[in-house]
Parts: sequence; C-alpha cells; structure tokens
Amino acid sequence: MREVLLSVALVCGALPASAQQATCGGSFEAFVAGLRDEAITSGHDAAVVRQFLSGARQDPAVLRRDRGQGIFQTPFIEFSRKLISQDRLDRGRALGQRFDAVFSRIERDFGISRGVLLAFWAFETDYGAVQGDFNTLNALVTLAHDCRRPEIFRPQVFAALELFEQGNFDPATTTGAWAGEIGQVQMLPRDILENGVDGDGDGLVRLKTSAPDALMSAARMLSGLGWRYGEPWLQEVVLPPDIDWSRTGLETTMSVAEWERLGVRARDGALDDARLEASILVPQGRGGPAFIAYPNFRVYFEWNQSFTYVTTAAYFATRLQGAPVYDAGSPVPGLAGDRMQALQRALAARGYDVGAIDGILGAGTRAAVRDMQAKLGLPADGWPTAELLSRL
Repeated sequence: MREVLLSVALVCGALPASAQQATCGGSFEAFVAGLRDEAITSGHDAAVVRQFLSGARQDPAVLRRDRGQGIFQTPFIEFSRKLISQDRLDRGRALGQRFDAVFSRIERDFGISRGVLLAFWAFETDYGAVQGDFNTLNALVTLAHDCRRPEIFRPQVFAALELFEQGNFDPATTTGAWAGEIGQVQMLPRDILENGVDGDGDGLVRLKTSAPDALMSAARMLSGLGWRYGEPWLQEVVLPPDIDWSRTGLETTMSVAEWERLGVRARDGALDDARLEASILVPQGRGGPAFIAYPNFRVYFEWNQSFTYVTTAAYFATRLQGAPVYDAGSPVPGLAGDRMQALQRALAARGYDVGAIDGILGAGTRAAVRDMQAKLGLPADGWPTAELLSRL
C-alpha cells in the first residue's frame, strides 16, 4: 500500500537536472529509447543498458491500479477494521517471537519498536504472503512514461538498472507491487540500493525471501527518514469536552505538558515525555477516537501519504505492543464519493488548496474543512459533514 507516496520523493531533489526535466508521454518506444540514451550518457555500459531495457513493455493494468485507489476514501474506523483482524494480531505477535533476535537488534541499533515494523509487514504483504506479481521493470517504466508522477518513477528505472548491474534484479522475472515496490515490506529500487541490509548474514540482500533482510532494511530506511531513537509514535487519548477543536490536527503542535494542562489524558497508562512536541488527531471528528501523535508519527508520511493508512498503521503498531482496541465513540456520519468531491470543489472555489478533487480526505482537505468550520461557527474538528456541505 505504499503506492500513495513512497520515500522516493526525498530522492528527487538530488537527481541530475536531466532526469528532473525529462519529458513523459508520447510514443512509448521513443520514451524507452530516451531512457536508454540517458543511461548510456550517464556512464552505464551500452550493452548492459540495451539488455536491461530490451523487454520493457507498457502495462495497462498498472495504470488502472494507479487510477483506482478508492480504498483511501474509506473512513478511519471502517478502514482500520478491514485491515486489522485478530488473525493478523495473532500472527504478528507470533512472528515477533519467532524473529525476536532480529527485532531486538533493530530496537538496539535503530530504536524502532517491533510493532512498527510488524504493522508495515502486515499491511504491505500480509507478512510476506502477498508480494505482488507485476513485472517490476514494466511497472516502473509504465509509471515513468505516464505524466502523472514521472518525477517519482523515472529515477527508479535507473535505480533498478543499478541493481541489475549488481546482479540483484532480473528485468524478465523480478516481480512485485503494481507501483514497482519489491519484497516483503515493499521497497522501491532506490530504497533498496540505499538501505538494503543483509539481516541473515548470508552475504546477500534478498527482500523477497528473507524476513531478516526485509525487516532490517525497512528499519534502516525508517531511521534514515528521521525516526527518533526510542521515542513513541501514537497513543490513544481522552479529550476534555471543552477542548478547542481548532487546535486538533497535524497543523498544531504543543508539548505533551501543554496538552496535559488542557486536560488531555492517556486512555491507557500515561502520556509520554512531557517535553515532546505532539499533535492531537481526531480522524473522524469530535465524536470518534482521539490520538496524540508524537514526532515519529510524521515519519510515516515518508512511507505513505494517506492520512487514513498512516493512522491505521501507527495504531496497529500500538496494538501489536499491547494497546487496547480504541474507543470508536459515535462519530457523525461523514461525506463520501460525489458528496465529498462536491465539498472539495466548494472549498477550492473559496481559495483553499485541497489538492486533487478525488473524494479523499487528505491533509489539505482536512485543513480547509477545519478553517471553514471555524469561520462558520462550527466545531473545527476537520471532519466533513452534511451540515458543513449544506452551509457551503
């Protein structure tokens, strides 16, 4: 599920100007020829490049999947209940014990709790069982040729070429997810080049077949993305009824001590270090569950940009570490589909940057909703409702 965004966005700023300015679209054959010429000009052996790209084909199924990510329109409670089952919890905890030595090493070297990686492992490939059967080269070249996000995927084609030169990628047989991710935790070629770790000590980095390799590599990547050693990421809280709802959301951060002075309490146990900066999240508004998000929570968005996915993954990680099931409360029904798009159009017409009119409640739409609610005298919890749409 890393398809919404992947950490490669961080790489784009370091690309040579020729890669950043490269065109997309047009004849697919001419596009592949352009990739070939650029690779050779960059110093790659011409015969190797031709061998690597000789079988590249456009995959219409990849484009259909790219355009059809409707699951991210699902509200948090429904989404999390779909992804988190007792079976997944049980298997995750069992795998945590089975690979205890690997997770202990990760906790020692990177300060990342095992629940975090177990949750990614579960959501990305169901603990390695479903890794995808799309030809990886075709997926990458197809998405690089497509003009929606070429700046993300074109560099990955050249990273895959480097893996091929190392003997770690077969353009004919390497398969993975539709967006080009490979292995049990779904990493793109550039991520593998920069963060691949031989976790099992066999001298190879095999993210498809070796759980220790995949887990250690994912830990190294998260650490490189800014994970703060030994710190928490998310915790369920109980909010006071008189809280200023406009302070909720990732746009507002205060110290844990300041939140405590406002009456925020942990639902189970105690809040973490009072000096940490944190935000309060109410994924389905004031009537639903509430969480405090610590700095490490923001690192999740370098893995995936969907707020719903990120919150679910972070919450599942806490469950794997013993946290109770969240209190779902009684949230007001939200908007979906055409009505959500109608709200986005209304907000955009008023000058708000909500991104694409796609029916997905992303960060831009949430912020716009919160601001408009405040202007209309409604509780500014960032949750879009029929009342808000009616008022607009």
